[in-house]
Amino acid sequence: MISYRHHVVSLVAVFLALAVGVVLGGGPLSELGRDAAPAAAKASAKARDAKRTASFGDTFATAAATSLYGDRLKDRPVSILTMPGADVKTVSGLAAQIEAAGGRVAGTYDAQPTLVDASQKSLVDTLGSQVMTQLDDGAVTSDAPTYDRIGQLLGLAIAGSPLPADDVSSIRQSLAGAQLMNSPGESARTPLVLVVLGRSVDEAILSGILSGLASKATGVVVADDARSGVDGELKGLRQEPAADDVATVDGADSALGQVTAVLALARSLEVQGGSFGASGSDGAVPLG
Repeated sequence: MISYRHHVVSLVAVFLALAVGVVLGGGPLSELGRDAAPAAAKASAKARDAKRTASFGDTFATAAATSLYGDRLKDRPVSILTMPGADVKTVSGLAAQIEAAGGRVAGTYDAQPTLVDASQKSLVDTLGSQVMTQLDDGAVTSDAPTYDRIGQLLGLAIAGSPLPADDVSSIRQSLAGAQLMNSPGESARTPLVLVVLGRSVDEAILSGILSGLASKATGVVVADDARSGVDGELKGLRQEPAADDVATVDGADSALGQVTAVLALARSLEVQGGSFGASGSDGAVPLG
């Protein structure tokens, strides 16, 4: 299993490559941890090195972020959707990086526990069906499953294709009234959506919501902490159909991961999907 230290060093190395415009090949990263020190001393040294490396990675990412972004989000509005239990500090850090990339947070929407509570599926299904009938034909896929349909309604409330302002307001009010999602007043909808995960959610429910949301947005990035990519929600999500429609980034509880998430947002303007971060199958950071 690749060590956390190796993960962080790899992330920093890729950031350095992005900054100077070189492509990483083989090299010293493959030699990490091969010294001949006694086991106890070696473990202690690794722990110290991991702490220093993580600190350096965050410091470097923060300092180099603006150059790496290259104003790719300049003047672009982004919406943030927080899932129940999302870490406030992580959300704040991601918002700051969106601004560092030249973008702005148009609004932060808070999904409520009822939305992802399996025991409340009947409520979610009924609400979705009722709201769908109030919209023009085709606004929401008529035969969509429960959570895909509610995800499409979230997308129309947050991002979405052209929709009358009254319809947008009605959707937001209905979602709030059913305690599914709270909206920040009259915030404008945006083509890009950053979803921040929180506590454990049924994989099928999360996948359905995100698939529906992605169908109404230009780009969706889903971020969570480092643990999530190893044995949590992101690991499960990456095996679900929604993984083809949204980009995923683990490690968002660190500055390094937050910069990676915003680079993924910029990439999603043209390319959807992708798995990034310490456990990402498509690399530590988006290179495109």
